[in-house]
Amino acid sequence: MKHELNIWVVGGDLRQEKLAQLLAEDGHTVHTYALGQPQEAVSGLTAEAALRQADKADCVILPLTVTVGNGLLNAPLSLSEHPLPPILDQLSPRQFLCGGRVDRETEELARERGLTIHDYFAREELAVANAVPTAEGAVQLAMEHLPITIHGSRVLVIGFGRVGRLTAQRFQALGARVSVAARKYEQLAWAQALGFGGEHLAHLKGWLCGYDLIVNTVPAQVLGQEELEDVKPDCLILDLASKPGGVDLGAAGALGLTVVWALSLPGKVAPVTAGAAIRDTIYNMLREIGM
Repeated sequence: MKHELNIWVVGGDLRQEKLAQLLAEDGHTVHTYALGQPQEAVSGLTAEAALRQADKADCVILPLTVTVGNGLLNAPLSLSEHPLPPILDQLSPRQFLCGGRVDRETEELARERGLTIHDYFAREELAVANAVPTAEGAVQLAMEHLPITIHGSRVLVIGFGRVGRLTAQRFQALGARVSVAARKYEQLAWAQALGFGGEHLAHLKGWLCGYDLIVNTVPAQVLGQEELEDVKPDCLILDLASKPGGVDLGAAGALGLTVVWALSLPGKVAPVTAGAAIRDTIYNMLREIGM
């Protein structure tokens, strides 16, 4: 990889702020836009009020996720809204353009301008790295919201992918009695081999009344009205799944259940770690194209 790159970090949350800082500390010339002012001065890092020089960038990094809907850039640290099309208008097909959780609308906007946008969140190394702060964040939320200790509590983890596996292991390490609900039989086999109780995802109804904590990692509704009716009133439900989530929030509210939908946990609980994971993933992508 070329030692010194001209990199623009456009929009995003604390993860992108830390990402920009880390890139500058690595010796790159880094410009930020729609990311607020840097919290500390770093040589080679400049906050820009406009995109006039963005066409000179070797690499342009969009947020995770790229948009908040309606064609608006995801830029929670900025004081104003930023439509994505005018930003893409300033870029060139020669640049390496990337973003996280790139939706079809964003892909089409890029394609119309001759741009190719690479999804760094689709990379396995980043998904694994992100699972760690997500699992730790789930433990933090459980400690904040539960009136009992995790030690000795009964915990159900729904889904046994990257996040589900690490989450189950961390609660087990703290002394919880952990069970896993999963759709694939091989996942249930792994869960049982690691010492967890197991049940198929299709059999949740009538099986949820004994848990103190339910952690969902499946990004599709798995806890609807019928399933939630079995949950005891003082059970905490943590939904770690991305949109649309896995819990019928309306039904849960009507039943008086406590649900915490914890979106983007890595950026909230460990922005430095999350920013470093994005940096390392982007470096891998740049090396693969010989940049």
